Amino acid sequence: MNSTIEQVKRILRIFKIYHRYSVKGINKFPLDCGVLLVTNHSLATYDGFLLGLEILEKTGRLSRGLGDDLLFQIPVLKNWCSDIGLVPASNDNAKKLLRQKEVLGVAPGGMREALRPSAQRYELKWAKRKGFVKLAISEQAPIVLAACPNADRIFKVYESFFTAFLYKKFRIPVPFFKGYALSAIPRPVKLTHYLSDPILPPKVDANAPISQEVVDEFHQYLIHRMKSLMANVDHHTIV
Repeated sequence: MNSTIEQVKRILRIFKIYHRYSVKGINKFPLDCGVLLVTNHSLATYDGFLLGLEILEKTGRLSRGLGDDLLFQIPVLKNWCSDIGLVPASNDNAKKLLRQKEVLGVAPGGMREALRPSAQRYELKWAKRKGFVKLAISEQAPIVLAACPNADRIFKVYESFFTAFLYKKFRIPVPFFKGYALSAIPRPVKLTHYLSDPILPPKVDANAPISQEVVDEFHQYLIHRMKSLMANVDHHTIV
C-alpha cells in the first residue's frame, strides 16, 4: 500500500469516528470479480471515501474511480489521484478496470446531484444517466448499490440561481451551504452506508447491440432499488 493511501486512511479514520460511521451489508460484497459500486453523491463527497476505506479494510479490495481529465492535467494533483486509484474517466478505462476484476466506484448523479439544495435531499438525479447501466450489461459485471442518505445532512445546501447558472454554463460548482452552526465544519451526523446484494445485469447476446429497452428496464429497476436504500434515514442520529 503506497504512502498516499496510508495518509488518506489516517484522515478517513478520523471522519469515521466523528460520524460514527458504519456499513450494512458488506458481508455479501463480491470478492473475486469485477464490481460496479454505484453510490449517491452528497455535497460532502467524502462519505464515498469512507465506504472505500471500509471495503478495503473488510475485504482487502481497493475501490477504483473515474476522475475528470482536468485532475490529470495538474502536475501534483495527477500523481495524488493516481496514487489513490483514480483513472481518467472514459468508457475504455471503465471496461479495463472491470475486466481486471477491480471494484469500480461510480456516482451517476455526479455534481448535479451533489449541488442539489437541501429541499431535494435524498433525491436521485439519475434519470438521464444510463452509461453505468450499459457498462454493467456489456461487461456482465454485478452492481452493488450503496446509499448513504444521512450524508445529505452533513451540510445544509441553499438553492441558488447563481450556483445553477455557473454549473450549467461553465461546469463550475459554487454551492452556498453551511455546516455546524454557521460554519463550514461538517455536522456530526451519524453516517451509515446501506449496500444491496450484488445485482446481476440481464444477459444479452454478446454479438448483438444492447437494446434500449433492456437498458431502460434495468435502469428503472436500479433506481427503484436505490430509492428503497435511500429511505433508510435515521432521524434520531441527526444533530
